Amino acid sequence: MKKKLFPLPIQNLPKADIPFEGLTAYLSQSENHQIIFMEFENDVKLPEHKHDSQVGFVLGGRIDMTINGEKNTYEKGDIYYIPKDTLHSGFIYAGYADITFFDQAERYKAKAK
Repeated sequence: MKKKLFPLPIQNLPKADIPFEGLTAYLSQSENHQIIFMEFENDVKLPEHKHDSQVGFVLGGRIDMTINGEKNTYEKGDIYYIPKDTLHSGFIYAGYADITFFDQAERYKAKAK
C-alpha cells in the first residue's frame, strides 16, 4: 500500500472537484482564496488558460509550465507564480505533488459527497 503524502488533517478536508484522471486534491476554503493539496497518479496535459493569481509549492515530481510564453520545469522544492490573467499551460508528470494557492475563492468547488 502506497503511503499517503498528506496527513489526516488534510485528508479530512473536502476533496476538490477537479476533472483530471488520477488526481487526488483536498480543498481548504477561505472567504477570499483557496489552497489545494494535490497528488497526481497520471500524466496530465494542462491546456492554455488564465484565471486569478496562483502560487505553487512543489512537494515532489515534475511539472513543465509555460507562463506568458516562457517555459520552465519545476521540481521538489521549487515555487512557481502565475500573475492574474496570465496565459499558462503545462504538463504534469505522474508522481507530481504540490500545494497550490489560488487568489480566488471560487476557483474550484468541493466534490459532492
